[in-house]
Amino acid sequence: MTINLTIPDIQELKPRITVFGVGGGGGNAVNNMIESGLDGVDFVVANTDAQALALSKAQRIIQLGVGVTEGLGAGSHPEVGRAAAEESWDEINDHLSGSHMVFITAGMGGGTGTGAARVVARAAREQGILTVGVVTKPFNFEGNRRTRLADDGIDELHRHVDTLIVIPNQNLFRVANEKTTFADAFAMADQVLFSGVACITDLMVKEGLINLDFADVRAVMRGMGKAMMGTGEASGEDRARHAAEAAIANPLLDDVSMHGARGLLISITGGPDLTLYEV
Repeated sequence: MTINLTIPDIQELKPRITVFGVGGGGGNAVNNMIESGLDGVDFVVANTDAQALALSKAQRIIQLGVGVTEGLGAGSHPEVGRAAAEESWDEINDHLSGSHMVFITAGMGGGTGTGAARVVARAAREQGILTVGVVTKPFNFEGNRRTRLADDGIDELHRHVDTLIVIPNQNLFRVANEKTTFADAFAMADQVLFSGVACITDLMVKEGLINLDFADVRAVMRGMGKAMMGTGEASGEDRARHAAEAAIANPLLDDVSMHGARGLLISITGGPDLTLYEV
């Protein structure tokens, strides 16, 4: 009698993460992430403005609402941005198809980002995709109307995402100085998105001493509402405490406190000399 013992094939399906930039602010954020060399994610940019799309570094782009806007933008009218996205509903769904997690990034207060981001989020949720919104609020000097539009857009988006992270542009003054250029300031805000996506990608793809997979990430982030996200790095004496304090004190984020948090996702990276007490 012959017994053949074979090792079964193990199918490893890596989660697919998509970063979906909506409007001018979202498109700029995606460009900055691509320039920073973020790997392991898909990038999609959607805009009503044909000129802005021509400058996108993303390989997958959607021109929203050609019939509604004729490629001329939404004119700071969120209802036009929403209508344009609804006109492009099928194309949005096609680009979302197959994703396990999507980060939707947009600037609130204008037309396309404010109006269309909610439509993209609704499409993602209907496909069962874990949906995270990372959006900015206008500077105070941009006026009350733009602030009001942003607040309304954030409230609407909040209803269609699992987790929402808000970055008030006004908070950039906390980290900028007199020599900080306007472009560099926005790059600082985009770094919040970059760090969050990179960290979650590493959590799910790279092996750790205490391993996490996509199911863990989904369990923590599904249906959680407003959130905060931060990173910290330190070396030398008392490095663990300094890194942890920096991670929970991100000066750019909206005033969201960890008190009363219903979920917490932590990634600790260290060298071979990382001690148990530091963890």
